[in-house]
Amino acid sequence: MPSRDPAGPLRDPANRVSPKAVRLWLVEALIAFALLVGISILIARWVGPSGWSWLPQWFADDPWLLPVGVGVLTTPFLVAEPFVRYAVHRWELSGDVVYARSGFLTREWVFVPVSRIQTVDKAQGWIERMLGLATLEIRTASHAGSSTIKGLDYTVAAGLAEELAHRAEELRDDAT
Repeated sequence: MPSRDPAGPLRDPANRVSPKAVRLWLVEALIAFALLVGISILIARWVGPSGWSWLPQWFADDPWLLPVGVGVLTTPFLVAEPFVRYAVHRWELSGDVVYARSGFLTREWVFVPVSRIQTVDKAQGWIERMLGLATLEIRTASHAGSSTIKGLDYTVAAGLAEELAHRAEELRDDAT
């Protein structure tokens, strides 16, 4: 008989990331898509005239199948990834714990005790800056206890970083 967790399944963190994060992840996916298709076009052009003997004959005859195949196989990920990530990525600051969930193909649940936080950083890549988004990086002494929340509105990230810094400082002062 399988054992059951008396607490039940993990509940979703309360807060979603910004809806603008869908655009961020779509732009990132488009850049990756363009790079993959571009590289496959370069490989197909390189393979085409050389007629490498170790390649299957059907590929040596039609190297354009490589970029077409790459495009066909990656398009569903390009379309689905931003929306799935938006549905999954959540965060919450409750009591003295930061709870974050993220992932696309795999899920990650992270609980970071505020008392363990050493640094809280905001980061903005150039696409995030254009969209008014930021990434919050919460670091502890243990890499396993650290967390990154990507896709937050810049003002939310700034406020959360300040709140976490104040709470962590208060808890450290109480411990001494």
